[in-house]
Amino acid sequence: MAMKWVDVLDIAIALSEAHPDVDPRYVNFVKLRNWVTALPEFEDDPQRGGEKVLEAIQSAWIEEAD
Repeated sequence: MAMKWVDVLDIAIALSEAHPDVDPRYVNFVKLRNWVTALPEFEDDPQRGGEKVLEAIQSAWIEEAD
């Protein structure tokens, strides 16, 4: 299934599976964007992932980790 920036929860789940030993509270947005765009299922324009969507992804990832 192809993921786009709007698939915040799916991206958060994929990141938690890809980086199980990472505390998402300490991931900066540059690294987060790189990790999202590197996901094999991710198929969207990397430039469309602004700060608000990265914040939403990080928040969802934190919830997944807890």
